[in-house]
Amino acid sequence: MESTGAPTALPVAPGRWPLLGHTPSLLWQRFRFTLSLAGLGDVVKVYLGPLPTYVVTRPDLVHRILVTEGCKFDKGIMFDRFRPFFGNGIAMSNGPFHDSQRRLVQPAFHVKRIAGYAEVMTRVARSVAESWQPGQVVALDEAMQELSVKIVGQTLFATGLGRAAITEAQRSMPVVIKQGMVRALSPGFVGRLPIPANREFDQAIDRLRRIVLDVIAEGRAQQADQGDVLSMLLAATDDDTGEAMTDQQVYDEVVTLLTGGIETTALALSWMFHELARHPLIEQRWHEEIDGLGGRPVTYEDIPKLTYTNQIAREVLRRYPIWLLMRRTNTDVRLGDVTIPPSTEVTISPHALHHDPRYFPDPDRFDPDRWDPANLSPPPGAYVPFGDGGRKCIGNHFALAEIALAAAAIGSRWRLVAVPDKKVRVKVTGAAYPSQLPMTAVAR
Repeated sequence: MESTGAPTALPVAPGRWPLLGHTPSLLWQRFRFTLSLAGLGDVVKVYLGPLPTYVVTRPDLVHRILVTEGCKFDKGIMFDRFRPFFGNGIAMSNGPFHDSQRRLVQPAFHVKRIAGYAEVMTRVARSVAESWQPGQVVALDEAMQELSVKIVGQTLFATGLGRAAITEAQRSMPVVIKQGMVRALSPGFVGRLPIPANREFDQAIDRLRRIVLDVIAEGRAQQADQGDVLSMLLAATDDDTGEAMTDQQVYDEVVTLLTGGIETTALALSWMFHELARHPLIEQRWHEEIDGLGGRPVTYEDIPKLTYTNQIAREVLRRYPIWLLMRRTNTDVRLGDVTIPPSTEVTISPHALHHDPRYFPDPDRFDPDRWDPANLSPPPGAYVPFGDGGRKCIGNHFALAEIALAAAAIGSRWRLVAVPDKKVRVKVTGAAYPSQLPMTAVAR
């Protein structure tokens, strides 16, 4: 409910440094810092260097930002920092251009297309599973990233050059994703420092750009629907103008899909097997469900039958979501007791929302039964693993299908067991990465 009383003083988060603001606290404390903010208020002021940003901690206000009043917000400064490297695809763009691009990209993620991509998802996952030997210790985080790169790459690119692009994405995207968040949260001069991390980031962007533009040129020359996403992007035309996308627009959307499609599913699958190994009863119940398919390759039509698998996936996405989302007001916005003027940065932490005990009791407990249909759902704005509203991740159904199908393909053949004395910690960049994830493959 909105307050009807007099405005209260806006709380400022503790730990502000001269000139650097709260950036050191954000980068050093990460989850601990953002989890602490709900105790300070519904809206809390945090400084990125000298720049103030309003962190919103209440789900109903988050829902307004993302959904009901989403038109009052554009992408924030974090996306401004990303845009020179990631382009102006649908994850980065604003206003009518964003809406137009989303309409052009949307058909590539129609349910019929995803059903076609499902065969790739299962085939790649089975290939990965068949490459392991009983008793082999697998670096599971690396294996799941390789799996996700191959799935996204093969659904994006069906041409001959596409294989080279997949190889390059496997090499460069982890660097781009991890270093990009550090740049986004740091003062602008940090990205210009002649340090190894910056050189590595710039070189990865350059390599990726060259190979993706080559693939686009090849796709235009072939002028045929290869059944991949790139073919649809090249063929798409605007309903109003009849114009197709330029090479730059196609490049921007490809990089957007590579970035979003690799990180989310690779991390979700990694953490899923980590949590299954830690919870034998959950693992046993899950194995019973996938064994009920009779050992045959899983298909898109099987996904509705994998109800417990989907509950596990939702719980993984609750426990290990992205850390921060940023928006910028384009008009006056009233949030709680605060009127926020135009051009003001507003921040949401999906991780903090997903770990708020008011909406998720005992939030550090891994419990797929939270998502049993018989239980109450969290309020709107409390669970936002893919964002929400008009800017919700366009590949959310693709990602959920990939998680379910890949996990079932691997789990039908293997149990993955934690390696003793190898402590797994959460490392945070833009999302939650495992510090290491060695697991032993045990044949079922």
